[in-house]
Amino acid sequence: MNGKTLVAYFSASGVTAGVAKELAQALNADLHEIAPAQPYTDADLDWMDKKSRSTLEMNDPASRPAIAPAELNLSGYDTVLLGFPIWWYVEPRIVDTFLESHDFSGKTVIPFATSGGSGIERSESSLKAHCPAANWKPGKRLTRANAAGWAKSL
Repeated sequence: MNGKTLVAYFSASGVTAGVAKELAQALNADLHEIAPAQPYTDADLDWMDKKSRSTLEMNDPASRPAIAPAELNLSGYDTVLLGFPIWWYVEPRIVDTFLESHDFSGKTVIPFATSGGSGIERSESSLKAHCPAANWKPGKRLTRANAAGWAKSL
């Protein structure tokens, strides 16, 4: 990777945050949390409840949950590692909000995801569709145990 690197991530339960911190440390990169304007509660994250916030968001492809205000200027970064948990086989809609809120033209973006078993492949297609201006590289499903090793391979 060339130039300055940012690790931007959304984490609902803390798992993705742990991986993002490992990556940022391994790469000597800046860290940015994609925080929801309204934090998710345990009830919001109950994927078995058809009326839970996360289920309603994921069932609506146009849903764009609001992000908490944060100063972020991407102009100084060449590479962005973008992290998220896999929800319904793709990235959470708040990640789409983030992608559509910033100019990724000329940026290399490398996704990483956390999941109990789902792969990142469907997310990669979805991310490219939401942000075609970025130079997308293949991503990886990670754990804290393999994050630093993967970072060093980039």
